[in-house]
Amino acid sequence: MTHDSRSALLRAALEAVDRGWHVFPLRPGGKPPALHGEKSCTRTGECAGGHLKWEQRATTDPDRIQAAWSRAPFNVGIATGPSGLIVVDLDTPEHKGSSDAPDGAATFGALCERTGHAVPDTYRVRTTSGGTHLYFTAPTGVRIGSTAGTVAASVDTRGWGGYVVAAGSILPAGQYEALSTPEAAVLPPWLQSVLQPAPKRSQAPSVATAGQSRRYADVALANEVRNVGTAQHGERERKLFTAARALGRFVAWGDLPRHMVEQALQEAGEAAGLAASECRSTLRSALNWSIVHNQTRREAA
Repeated sequence: MTHDSRSALLRAALEAVDRGWHVFPLRPGGKPPALHGEKSCTRTGECAGGHLKWEQRATTDPDRIQAAWSRAPFNVGIATGPSGLIVVDLDTPEHKGSSDAPDGAATFGALCERTGHAVPDTYRVRTTSGGTHLYFTAPTGVRIGSTAGTVAASVDTRGWGGYVVAAGSILPAGQYEALSTPEAAVLPPWLQSVLQPAPKRSQAPSVATAGQSRRYADVALANEVRNVGTAQHGERERKLFTAARALGRFVAWGDLPRHMVEQALQEAGEAAGLAASECRSTLRSALNWSIVHNQTRREAA
């Protein structure tokens, strides 16, 4: 790369730092970290106390960045966890090995629609594969890890333990390019609920009997069916989605059979005015997620 390219990449790194984001060098023309690995670590300098991985060595120090990028035209990696970021990666199906599947933008848009929300307006970066990165600031004090396919098909996320290639970085296929508003929006609460695993329940000894647990589940089912059935226009899909998420834990724990929950909520959703196909799609995705994330049996009702 030319000297001008190196200067442009240095500017990209410093622009990211101006936003408060922690950066580290990626290989010139590529995406892997350009930092030494543990086997080749000399345990000197910043690694004097033990080998530091790329997430620990990512920095906001302009002097360190100037020194690093003076050595080579490194691409720019942003360590999302230390930067307080959650980045949603809307990938293309070709990149996932399937040319006929819907892309990440389509599946994420459908998820937003099902939950009653618009696709969030936030800082976006176009990748060289044709995908899009949506940047969000993580809530204070919340630690969210990276995911693959948890949100929707062809939708990954980068949080703690992950990184993204910054705008301005150059690959053989082209350049990462910022597309929109310079501000990263706060992570929407509904999306946070998708990304965060279910909280661990108290380890206190159980005092609830199996009969009490089933009665509690039956009451919850009745309440959610009523909430969905009486939902007003504009909130029906959201209430159906929320109800399925809430009741999925009882399916996972064996308190309610799935077919009972699906039938009850399907009828309630249709009674509220939703199409049968909309109900089935929303119920399937919401119940699947809830069951997966509630495998541990609660110790108390």
